[in-house]
Amino acid sequence: MYGFFPANAVGDDVELYTDSERQSRLMTFHFLRQQIAKKEGEADQSLADFIAPKETGLPDHLGAFAVTTGHGLREVVDRFKAENDDYNAIMAEALADRLAEAFAECLHKRVREEWGYGRTENLSSEQLIEEQYRGIRPAAGYPACPDHTEKGILWKLLDVERNAGIEITENYAMWPGSSVSGLYFAHPQSRYFGLGKINRDQVLDYHLRKGMTVQEVERWLGPNLNYEPSSAAPASAACACGVPHLVA
Repeated sequence: MYGFFPANAVGDDVELYTDSERQSRLMTFHFLRQQIAKKEGEADQSLADFIAPKETGLPDHLGAFAVTTGHGLREVVDRFKAENDDYNAIMAEALADRLAEAFAECLHKRVREEWGYGRTENLSSEQLIEEQYRGIRPAAGYPACPDHTEKGILWKLLDVERNAGIEITENYAMWPGSSVSGLYFAHPQSRYFGLGKINRDQVLDYHLRKGMTVQEVERWLGPNLNYEPSSAAPASAACACGVPHLVA
């Protein structure tokens, strides 16, 4: 399952709209920004940088996808295990995982062609493997966007469970496991990067944008925190919008 959606960046968020008029917001993806000391002239990056800011008036789009090659895999693996054939059980899972990655690569090529800019790529298989094409397809939970909960937004956006038969668990793991999902960015300068460590000021901003408690954000972004989370009970505070929010 995949789709293209009218989109614009608002700060480090990317708003998706119901149609090309862009008057009605459909959903919002939330991203984080690097907080790394870089050389002069080098900016800390956010995936939102690869979508045109709303204030520019430039119409942009974001793509989303989910693919799987895992349907029926469990039955195959269970049959091998019942025959005490652990080797083929492991190989079946490994093959399904590789096929899922290949499926994602194949679909990305098709998407670039449908989007228009990929019709004249003319890349060899080696160049495709080296990702020498324009655009990226980052996934929730990976270095540029480590928050797995963003997967829930994608599932609602594409109605993935109904359309592709892929479920997500309460911990946002995909089932069947041989599945790949993510977002398509078409900006010619888009590239993969690691978020790295972030400070508490960004965590507080993120919890307001996401509508999650600070403790929830800290739990999901634990490896990326540049500080030790407080174990103290949260207190309620109001931001400029007048709505109470939980802060640590």
